[in-house]
Amino acid sequence: MSPGRFTGKVVVVTGAAQGIGRAVAERVAAEGADTVLVDRAELVHEMAADIARIAGTGTTAEGPTAVGVTADLETYEGAGSAIEEALKLRGRIDVLINNVGGTIWTKPFEHYEPEEISKEIQRSLFPTLWTCRAVLPHMISQQGGVIVNVASVATRGVNRVPYAAAKGGVKAITAALALEAAPHGIRVVATAPGGTEAPPRQVVRGPQPEGDREKAWYQQIVDQTIDSSLMKRYGTLDEQAGPIAFLASDEASYITGSVLAVAGGDLG
Repeated sequence: MSPGRFTGKVVVVTGAAQGIGRAVAERVAAEGADTVLVDRAELVHEMAADIARIAGTGTTAEGPTAVGVTADLETYEGAGSAIEEALKLRGRIDVLINNVGGTIWTKPFEHYEPEEISKEIQRSLFPTLWTCRAVLPHMISQQGGVIVNVASVATRGVNRVPYAAAKGGVKAITAALALEAAPHGIRVVATAPGGTEAPPRQVVRGPQPEGDREKAWYQQIVDQTIDSSLMKRYGTLDEQAGPIAFLASDEASYITGSVLAVAGGDLG
């Protein structure tokens, strides 16, 4: 922890109800941020209350220093409403951390139905694309800000071709938007997490593997993830949250357009 690192900053974290998103929200709140947690699950309001209490951040004149906002970021309308609500609650956004995404199905590409491919892209690409678009005019007007996208090293991984395509798009957004945003004092960066251990999800991402064939396909992902890591293990939520917080902070003020692999040596 770096106490006070985000004091005076408003940080918006998407996909914050659980997993990496919640770990990041907890981290930046503990380091002084006024935090807005965004998720489509109502659970996000409970998480925000817990974070405000645990982090000891209490309240300000505007209310609790960690607040929840529900929105479906797979649509531009949802992303726009989330950013508007954050601005209404806090008046500014200094950092946007785009964490929404995740594999829905795990199987060889020839077994994906066309509608499943569309849903994977909708889940893991468009929330980042839409929220970047929604927050950009505000950051340009204030001539500063940081966008941290969460991509994945699974752009080179088995049984997740649509997800890989989506996260490859997140990396491309990061590189291209950094070029446009730099003249406005805005940094755009990303991490590319590898396999990460997390508690069971309270809101499931998709259908669980059923039958021996589906379980074998999922196990191939686990095996390939560990084999590709030089450390031969999954990471922890804290090991993902730390680099994201660093890239979001002023300590990374000379870093933009970069994607940091956080995967035990697997570069994806």
